[in-house]
Amino acid sequence: MNDRVSKEMLAGIVHSAIKRGATDAEAIAVESTEFSVEVRLGEVEKLQEAASRGIGLRVLHAGRQASASTSDLSREAIEELVSTAIEMARLTSVDDAANLPARDDLAKEVPELELSDPEIMALTTERRIEMARSCEDAARSFDVRITNSEGGACSTVISRIALVSSAGFEGDYQSTVCGLVAAPIASEGDRMQVGYWGDRQRLLKSLDAPDVIGREAARRAIRKLGGRKAATTEVPIVFESSAAEDLLGDFFEAVDGTSIFRRASFLVGQLGEQIAAPNLTIIDDGLMKSALGSRPFDGEGLASRRTVVVENGILKSYLLNTYTASKLGLRSTGNASRGLTGAPIVGPSNFFIVPGVYSPDEIIGSVKNGFYVTEMIGFGFNAVTGDYSRGASGWWIEDGKLSFPVEEVTIAGNLRDMLHGIELIGNDLRFRSRIAAPTIKVNRMMVSGN
Repeated sequence: MNDRVSKEMLAGIVHSAIKRGATDAEAIAVESTEFSVEVRLGEVEKLQEAASRGIGLRVLHAGRQASASTSDLSREAIEELVSTAIEMARLTSVDDAANLPARDDLAKEVPELELSDPEIMALTTERRIEMARSCEDAARSFDVRITNSEGGACSTVISRIALVSSAGFEGDYQSTVCGLVAAPIASEGDRMQVGYWGDRQRLLKSLDAPDVIGREAARRAIRKLGGRKAATTEVPIVFESSAAEDLLGDFFEAVDGTSIFRRASFLVGQLGEQIAAPNLTIIDDGLMKSALGSRPFDGEGLASRRTVVVENGILKSYLLNTYTASKLGLRSTGNASRGLTGAPIVGPSNFFIVPGVYSPDEIIGSVKNGFYVTEMIGFGFNAVTGDYSRGASGWWIEDGKLSFPVEEVTIAGNLRDMLHGIELIGNDLRFRSRIAAPTIKVNRMMVSGN
């Protein structure tokens, strides 16, 4: 990436903010080049590439804070950036928890996490078009019931983040991401279903092959054909790994320090308590090599780390940034996430359920009568009470086998009970995003259908 924003430039901005009266300051630069191509029925429908570069400044002034950003790197624009941020800070309310991290807590080194791949950087436009086309072709040729397509797509992101703060931190790192997706349409009679499948990885060698993704997308489209509602009943639920990831994403909201200090989570005051079945362990790990949520330091310059959130069903830690840690009288877990503007929020690193020993087939085989959820729809989680209700589709299980496809039903329960009711955990953990989970079986939930 040419004409990078140097750490020296960011340090100069921080120094200028302090000189003009800021108590503390923090400057961040985000630079990225994004490419995407969409192919439908073998033809390129959309091709775009965009480069962006911006600087964000957060200042603290006597317990007040504000932020501003600019994409103009001229001297005049930088001076205006500093002036604007300081003036805004003077107008905001005092918040004693708004502070930069303590100097001793800042990252002292930048570990090598293999976040950047020269192979992704070297991909030509032609090669990325070929990958998208191969993805769609594999889906379209999988079965005669694949009669149409919403397309195949390939995307890449090459980015760099640099951060400098008056607390004494300076650091930067570069990362890459490549993604592939296919969305074929299956039809049978007058029924049509779209299958969707994809993969995203930091290293090209870790990405599923285009034909693998295409065939899986087609398989998912076909298995949805003939779906119908199931009878309303209370049965065991098996969450396929992708559906379990949705469930884990809702659980993250409950352990987010923001929800905790606002007392907007059913897990408030539960540290050290048994909040789930003894077979459940959940970890947030920002130091996994080449993983999508890994980074050498968080959005405030704290070293990334591995945090055990739940161990053998016991709640061990919330996930915190400096602000939420201050509110709760705890220490940050290095989970600050931020963009160019705004105060840092709490975000996951690589947030996952530790896999068990059972294959998905073994888990399905353990169910006499139940529901195998492959897709969840909409939002229906109340973090305050734990009440859980989501639209779902998948397959009905009879005598340990998938019997018929199910659609347009709702699954409901309470996340507190669901966590305690986890009976089996699969061995099929695979990271395709920052949140990952294997197949899991919950002993009982309500399915609302006919």
